[in-house]
Amino acid sequence: MATPSLSSACVPGNFADLTLAGADILGVSAQVLTNVTELSVGAFHPTAPTIELKNASFCNVTVTYTHAGQGDRINVEAWLPLSNWNHRFQAAGGGGWVAGRFLVTYSNMYGALANGFATSSTDAGLTLGSHFAEPWATLSPGNPNLYNLNNLASVSLNDQAVLSKAVIKQFYGSGPEFSYWSGCSQGGRQGMMLAQRYPDAYDGIDAGAPAINWGEIFPSMQWPQQIMSELGYVPFPCELDALTAAAVAACDGLDGVEDGIIGEPVACLKKFDPFTKVGTTIQCAQTNSTKAITEAAATVANATWNGMRTAAGKQTWFGLLPGTDITGTSPLTPAGFPVAASTCNATACAAIPVGLPVEWIKFFVARNAELDLQNLTRKEFDRISHLSVSMYDSIIGTSDADLSVFRERGGKIISFHGLADTIIPPQGSEHYYKAVEAEVGNMDDFYRYYEIPGLGHCSGGPSGLPSRLFGQLQSWVENGTAPDTTLSSITTKEGTTQDRIICPYPQKAVFDPSCGKVENTECFSCVRGS
Repeated sequence: MATPSLSSACVPGNFADLTLAGADILGVSAQVLTNVTELSVGAFHPTAPTIELKNASFCNVTVTYTHAGQGDRINVEAWLPLSNWNHRFQAAGGGGWVAGRFLVTYSNMYGALANGFATSSTDAGLTLGSHFAEPWATLSPGNPNLYNLNNLASVSLNDQAVLSKAVIKQFYGSGPEFSYWSGCSQGGRQGMMLAQRYPDAYDGIDAGAPAINWGEIFPSMQWPQQIMSELGYVPFPCELDALTAAAVAACDGLDGVEDGIIGEPVACLKKFDPFTKVGTTIQCAQTNSTKAITEAAATVANATWNGMRTAAGKQTWFGLLPGTDITGTSPLTPAGFPVAASTCNATACAAIPVGLPVEWIKFFVARNAELDLQNLTRKEFDRISHLSVSMYDSIIGTSDADLSVFRERGGKIISFHGLADTIIPPQGSEHYYKAVEAEVGNMDDFYRYYEIPGLGHCSGGPSGLPSRLFGQLQSWVENGTAPDTTLSSITTKEGTTQDRIICPYPQKAVFDPSCGKVENTECFSCVRGS
């Protein structure tokens, strides 16, 4: 039951004294919402179980503000439970080009409310409801709106934390005892940026598949398209899918268990050569006939897996890993961003580029909205890839490895990455973890990273979600109980579901054949990887 005194406090006047350094408060709205029933879907909050918010009542407070002289208008939306508040705050991150206040964020927030948290989201002042950068990316043709980019990158994130805590304190009479960030993809990047730049904003950060190393990952999303353009041939999805299936068949057993999932995809890069399958006849759904795998298809698969390389052969970033659905045709992969997608008739295919890197390159790097990315030379692509980092790393790169202040104030990070991520190379998360370890050390004190075989981008693929991780983060922050293994489920090649332990990096789950069956999680143990 809602507390009457809290209901009466849900009025704009109760928040009239809010201030934010460097900003002007333009207005506050406050409204009591009652009998709210919504489902918080696990796919939108991968580190927590699916949960239903039932007949909830909460105060929706939206603070609108601007940074003087910048022409922005930013909204922070906070939901404050009218009963059973757990004295904690959980902020929710965005996805893609969206900072927050959209479907994914709201689903996360419903779950937070259901678990007793006060929760919030920010739109960073970007066009509400748009999943594209074009409406806000430029001030005029050729001139990126760097104020907006800064807000997306970092500034609005700290603003959100400051305002949300102030709203919570004003409403309940005391601030949160513990504050948490939760997000995946863009939301994961936001969490890492908070740890890097605003280390006192949150006590615990849950950062899934983080879009860190921003300047590198956006050209990497375009890399398979660049290869197809250079070849003058777009492979049929059946060709690339057949090569993926062949990689799974060759590498499934590398982790000691044959379950239809590549548990050691990096090792698979050395074991499986897609060019050995050139000329193999396959059944092709797109042509409704048989087809031989082309050398061009093997070239695209090989380039996608091994990552970007310059014309001189230097690797500039990691690739997606073997076993990943790069065409978007797998029924286990939710609608998303396949990097080698195409549309086909019986005789030929046309490429469908991922929208995210196209907008990034056109509006921010090349500063030319009319640029034809399908006709770049390798030299031109190399230059774009270089500028993507050199021009913007300090703004949105989110690659600063010095987390010493976050560690010293007792902050904790739990991060995960699916090894079958369809858009962000998982080796980038490993690379960052190693960089932090080299810079700061003592990783076990504050940072856990989990690699999940078979998991796609935040969700999807034959692996289930690491839905216990947020609870483990909370126990670590509040009780000092450092997480060890976590659990995920997999769908095997036979279609059965089995639980698997996931070990914190650099450990890996190893099966003991003498123990029993793979269905028994006790037959797995964590062994430090080489």
